[in-house]
Amino acid sequence: MQLVLATNNEDKIREIRDLLDDLPVTIMTRDDFLEFPDVEETGSTLRENAILKAQAASGFCDLPALADDSGLEVDALGGAPGVRSSRYAGENATYADNNRKLLAELKGVPHEKRTARFRCVIAVCWGVEEVETVEGVAEGYIAEESLGGSGFGYDPVFYYPPSDKRFSEMTLEEKNLVSHRGKALQEIRGVIMERLNKQRGLG
Repeated sequence: MQLVLATNNEDKIREIRDLLDDLPVTIMTRDDFLEFPDVEETGSTLRENAILKAQAASGFCDLPALADDSGLEVDALGGAPGVRSSRYAGENATYADNNRKLLAELKGVPHEKRTARFRCVIAVCWGVEEVETVEGVAEGYIAEESLGGSGFGYDPVFYYPPSDKRFSEMTLEEKNLVSHRGKALQEIRGVIMERLNKQRGLG
């Protein structure tokens, strides 16, 4: 089976590959194609956006495609930035821009009220009308300053209590065991294997 990763984000490609590379599947990315769709995320939910991207890549490449959409939900901000997480500080915002805006919005908010969660929805499109989705969630707190040199996005400000670390202080392997995307990818592994087994006549 060939499976296209429907993303232009190199950081996501690295994390997804790390968890799916041992499957009997050929993982393909935008680098394997002369052209690749850049899908506008017009959905009002993470699930809608994940499906949009998976369907667009599957239709364009004529292959099964996997896409994710992830967001950070901060309780003190009413669930923001949510579905607009990557564009929180503007359409062309950098990771650092988004983190600065988030910390400014939470200035003076005490630790116990800085609860937040990362949410990830992964969609696999097997064909035009055949899509499966899974979800992963990681609960934590927003720290008062940005630290750590690993990860991406809001990782430098997201503190995960069970590990006593920010996501940005974890190795890729550590993060993939506990993160929202890691949990969703573990779920999607089962979906992919079930599909493979059906194709082999084992399911």
